Parts: sequence; C-alpha cells; structure tokens
Amino acid sequence: MGWTPFAPFYTAPAMTDATLDTAAPSDARARRNVAVLVAAQALLGSQMPMIFVVGGLAGLMLAPSPALATIPISLIVFGSMTTAPWLSWLMSRLGRKPGFFIGALGGGIGAATSAYGLYTSSFPLFLLGSYFSGIYMSAQGFYRFAASDAASDGFRPKAISYVMAGGLLSALLGPQLVKATVGDGQWAIFAETAGFALIPFLATYVLVVVLNLVGALLFILLDLPAPARPAPGTVADGRSRRDLLRDPKIAVAIICAMVSYALMNLMMTSTPLAVVGCGFGTDDAADVVSAHVIAMFAPSFVTGHLIARFGAMRIVAAGLFLLAAAGAVAMTGVELYRFFGALVLLGVGWNFGFIGATALLAEAHTVEERGRVQGMNDFLVFGCVTIASLMSGVLMNAGADVVGGWNAVNLAMAPFLMLAGGALIWLAMKPKDAFA
Repeated sequence: MGWTPFAPFYTAPAMTDATLDTAAPSDARARRNVAVLVAAQALLGSQMPMIFVVGGLAGLMLAPSPALATIPISLIVFGSMTTAPWLSWLMSRLGRKPGFFIGALGGGIGAATSAYGLYTSSFPLFLLGSYFSGIYMSAQGFYRFAASDAASDGFRPKAISYVMAGGLLSALLGPQLVKATVGDGQWAIFAETAGFALIPFLATYVLVVVLNLVGALLFILLDLPAPARPAPGTVADGRSRRDLLRDPKIAVAIICAMVSYALMNLMMTSTPLAVVGCGFGTDDAADVVSAHVIAMFAPSFVTGHLIARFGAMRIVAAGLFLLAAAGAVAMTGVELYRFFGALVLLGVGWNFGFIGATALLAEAHTVEERGRVQGMNDFLVFGCVTIASLMSGVLMNAGADVVGGWNAVNLAMAPFLMLAGGALIWLAMKPKDAFA
C-alpha cells in the first residue's frame, strides 16, 4: 500500500469495538512500559538539565581558554554519538534493559569522574567524566524507541510522545536541584559542612551520582518484548545501512532530527554563557534553561495526537518554523525576558521537529532493521549535535562582545533550517509509489 505524505497514522472512525478489544492487551503492556519510562525520564533525565546548566560554567572555570568552555558539553554529546551504534546493537541482541542499566552506570561514573575533576581542578578529568555522561545520554535517547516496541500502530506516536513528556518533570526538577547545590542552596550548605564549599558545582555532580543509582532501579519494572530473532537457517537482518539511507522517508526523518536537535543544542549550550555574560546570575541562567526544558517536553502531552491528526511531516514543518522564530526573537535584544521567549520557542520547536521525525522514522523500517536504523539515526543525530556544541563556544567568542557572539550563534541556524525545510518539501513532492 502506498503512503500519502500528509495522511494521519490512523483514522479514529474506523476503530470499532472489536478493534479496541484486539488492541487492548497489546496497548495495556505498552502503557505500563510508558509509565516506567516516563518515571525514568523524569528522575534520571533530570541530570541532563543539571549538567547542561553547570557544565559550561564549570568548563569556563577549569578550561585554559574561554573558547573551550563548552567542550565538556561537546564531550557529553560526542559520548552519546559514539555510544549509540554499539548500544543499539547490544539492545537488539540482549534487549532494552541491559542497555538502560549500562546507561545509568555510565551516568554515575561520569558524574563521579567529573566531581573528582572539579575537586582536583583537572580539566582533562572533567572532560573524561563528561564523555561517560554521554553514555547515559545515549541510553536515554532509546527510551522513546522502547516505548513503541510493544505498542499498536495507533498508540505508537502517542507512546513516544508520552515518554518524551516525562522530560517535563526533569525540566522542573533538574534546575531546582542546581539551585539547591550552588550558592546558598540547602545542599550547598551541606557541602560546606563536608568541606566542599570552596569548590563550585561539586555538590551538583555528587547528587547526579545518587540520581543514577536510584533511578536505575526503575528498569526492573519494564516488560518489553524480547529482541526479534531470525528463523533458523535464515538471515533476516533487513536492508543494509546504504539501502536504508536511500529510503526517502528515512533520509528525511534523519535530516530533520539532526537539524532539530543540533540547532536546539547550539542555542541551549550558549545560553548560560550569554545570560551570565550579559550581567545576570547563575540562578537566572538556571531559570531560563528550566523554562526551555519545560517547553521541550510539555507539548509532548499533545504532540502524539497532533501527529495522528495532521501527520508527522506537518508537525516537523511547524517545529522548523518555531526554531527559526526562536533565533529571530533572540536577536532582538538581550533582556532577560527575551532570553525566556527565545528559549521557550526553541523548546517547542525541538519537540515538534524531533518527535515528528522520530515518528516518521518509526514507520519506515521493519522490526529486523530496528537496531540498525535506530543506532544509525542516533549516531548521525548526535554527531551533528557534537559539532553544534563545539561551535557554540567558538561562535560565542566570534563577536566583539557577548552580544555579538550570541547573535552569531542565532545567525548560524539559518542555512540548516533551509536544508531541513527543503528536504521536507522534497519528500512531500515524492510520488506515492516511492513509499510502497
């Protein structure tokens, strides 16, 4: 059957009572997994906004040059990029649970190493810890795919969306934990009694270790299907990577995911440096990032419904438009409310663009191709995000002052948005039989 670019994933009127009865057992299992993954996204996921708030500021404190301040964030994303292929392969053989436990272990080791780097004022150790934190970031990226493993076609986009919505809780929790562990926060007071008061951000990373140890216990509750096995005497690996990338839907889904995530990271990584550089405090930077992360995940409660109603491509297009609007607002001034406005638009744009691209990708491959496609997708996505986070530090130092650097960051978004928009238009114009 051919695929119509703007058709919804399902049509509600065709869902009869008999269909609901058939789908219910499958979706009951999927809903349980979604609940567990939402909790994991909220608890374990809170470490990412924590690290993204303080990582660049800690890097600025330890790095030999201000231009290298965002290298720790870049190493996190690079760790995620290099982890994705082998972690996806492992999960396709052993299941999701081992991969998620490895992710939490990596997050704990990474935070502990970064904490020790801060304690010894060692920038290389801090960078090593950042790389290990990327292992957790990679594992977290597979939560959305795990949500769809046991879901029906109708529930799949909603399952992905609901799991992403768990990030809303992490957006609320993470920056508040940063406030509690720096300055006059309660954890900072506790750190002072332990003799750590003169080491900024150390208590934040110690708390991240605890989050990983506790959050990993949630994965015991998952009830995910066993990895697909080929029949005896057959090889059922599906298409090669080259052939997968030649599939128009897969290619465009990956391009849009790369652009959505990379541009979001480019701007978000630069934000704490820009906010503090413009005379505001660390708490202000945490509040802006908190608003941004809330905007990233709050729409997820409805994104799946919007995809089902309007189609993934239209939602991706809306996301690209909002990313462009974020850059435009950011260039109108450096008042605190403009930072809030730009970062909120950036978050919603990422949500529509990235979740829409994920839903588009999820329907473009077979079960046997799942591990290869998902690993390849995240490798390419986080490869671009790595470059973006590296460039954020360079661009922030490209202008005559902080304002000039901030404007350079936002101007750099334009060509990539045009690339993704052009790819989306090209896909919409493809004949129906291209997706048969």
